[in-house]
Amino acid sequence: MSEEKKQQVTRRQFLNYTLMGVGGFMAAGLLISPVRMAIDPILKSTDEGGLVNVGVSVDDITNEPQRIDWKVEQVDGWYESEVDRSAWVYKNENDEIVALSPTCTHLGCVVSWEGNESYPNQFFCPCHNGRFEKDGTNVPGTPPLEPLHTYELEVRDGMLFLGDAKPQGEA
Repeated sequence: MSEEKKQQVTRRQFLNYTLMGVGGFMAAGLLISPVRMAIDPILKSTDEGGLVNVGVSVDDITNEPQRIDWKVEQVDGWYESEVDRSAWVYKNENDEIVALSPTCTHLGCVVSWEGNESYPNQFFCPCHNGRFEKDGTNVPGTPPLEPLHTYELEVRDGMLFLGDAKPQGEA
């Protein structure tokens, strides 16, 4: 008759297994919070591209570009803030509303309508004498190499809603 030897767990092995199990459980508990904090912003749904009421009635928009300013709620991780936005808005020859970004496509300076007496009926960037036509196209021979970006826009109940600024020609 063969007797099977039962393998006994020594006191030292029992303590080792117990401490490793409890230590692993505690480490997992401590890691859950930072891991969740790191992935939570990725998992949150965003309203990117959402349109915002800029507080301008369509009836107030003329053929002359006018600057409008509004605020947008911005969330960076857990930091929420209000960001100022601006646009040059006017109606073109076809009575369509055009909303142009005031940011120069050369170096990011702010352009102004008729900002230089020498160039009437043009947007002018004072940083490097950049110029844009009324429709936002860049004037050849000036520093900007692409037109002003246009805002996604929509009219609801007679009010103007603007979204994100995108390069002209992008959908």
